[in-house]
Amino acid sequence: MTTAAPTKTQYEAVIGLETHCQLSTETKIFSNSSTQFGADPNCNIDPVCMGLPGTLPVLNEKVLEYAVKAGLALNCTIAPYSKFDRKQYFYPDLPKNYQISQYDLPIAEHGWLEIELEDDAGNPLRKRIGITRLHMEEDAGKLVHGGSDRLSGSTFSLVDYNRAGIPLIEIVSEPDLRSGVEAAEYARELRRIVRYLGVSDGNMQEGSLRCDVNISIRPVGTDTFGTKVEIKNMNSFNAIERAINYEIERQIKALEDNERIVQETRLWEEGSQRTISMRTKEGSSDYRYFPEPDLGPIQVSEAQREDWRSQLPELPAQRRQRYETEFGLSSYDARVLTDDRAIAEYFDATAAAGASAKPAANWIMGDISGYLNTEKLSISTIPLKPAELAELVGLIDDNTISNKIAKDILPDLLAKGGSPKALVESKGLVQVSDPKAIEEVIDQVLADHPDELEKYRGGKTKLLGFFVGQVMKRTSGRADPKLTNQLLNKKLNS
Repeated sequence: MTTAAPTKTQYEAVIGLETHCQLSTETKIFSNSSTQFGADPNCNIDPVCMGLPGTLPVLNEKVLEYAVKAGLALNCTIAPYSKFDRKQYFYPDLPKNYQISQYDLPIAEHGWLEIELEDDAGNPLRKRIGITRLHMEEDAGKLVHGGSDRLSGSTFSLVDYNRAGIPLIEIVSEPDLRSGVEAAEYARELRRIVRYLGVSDGNMQEGSLRCDVNISIRPVGTDTFGTKVEIKNMNSFNAIERAINYEIERQIKALEDNERIVQETRLWEEGSQRTISMRTKEGSSDYRYFPEPDLGPIQVSEAQREDWRSQLPELPAQRRQRYETEFGLSSYDARVLTDDRAIAEYFDATAAAGASAKPAANWIMGDISGYLNTEKLSISTIPLKPAELAELVGLIDDNTISNKIAKDILPDLLAKGGSPKALVESKGLVQVSDPKAIEEVIDQVLADHPDELEKYRGGKTKLLGFFVGQVMKRTSGRADPKLTNQLLNKKLNS
């Protein structure tokens, strides 16, 4: 009697993200120091953010507005009454030795964000990720480690307090994510939303958007959570995905080797593409929260909340859906166009000016985006206006010019703007669409290339491209390409 081999355990990951998002206010959350990025160390400081005795914080009203708008965009319930709390911990970059944050009564709770993925067949999938809470808090300063030491890696540390007091919102997701792909897309969608709202620039390389990942694994079909590991130090969406994928494999291997997974904080090491242990975290830290005595409670009236709701723009997910239904664009095109609000608004204005949606989308996603990337420009600053792009698309649609001629004149239009129609007429680039005129050129080309004609009729049909090229050359690219191909095929095969 043979014994069946034991079935290998299948695991699933349980992932949640804690995202700190720096708000784009001109001054700090509780004082009037500048929030300018890149200033010399310890220039943007004041007695309040330095925690000097006798100073009192005053809430920046714009911070509250931005936090409420972000909460509304994330489908959260906005608290009519919330408060600030002191979170105690001691570190050189926290001058007061406590952080003003929100604990048990945050400004927003119980929301959700929908992410869009693809199944194995490339079909779009949507998944709703819960938002546990969104709260306001101040940032700490920044430690800069220097020198070299064989044991610790540095011999001294410098403190820059410019970042101390920068306003943040912390957005905590439910543990609804199951893969690195899902987590990275969640973070991308979150960044799209805060950028659309104008509440944050979301620049990860500048620390404006910082994600910490909490991840555990468990056997598929079970409800209990495994031991949670936190991963820090990820500065890109790709890093989030790779770190999670690595950590899933590491934890599965540990369980299969009967090793204990410890609750700890790990760092993502980009060079070696692995997570490494930073510190163990056997229990929850006791931050000794208590209500902030120097700040009164926050009350958001229904009228104020609805006023701020009325100011919300059309959000990325809504825009994607509209582009697919109203313009018939593919989900891919809709995602590319809506990734940046300025590009989406440029496309909307181009379509409103009468351009066919798909050609307009192709120009914006292709040649125009290529130009923007090369020149490091924003689409809102280029001389070519949406109405002029619509005019260019119209010239192609009515066969006044070919796509090739449009590409030839695009650099001039991007650099100087102006009417495409006027430029075409001034350069004598109107497309030749008269069959008789094109036939005359074709006859000349065939007469001048008898050897190639013989080879074509002998079976080398790839020479069709050669004949098309000769016709285009003799008409300076103005011959209607579609008509040219039709007439050439007829002549060559007669």
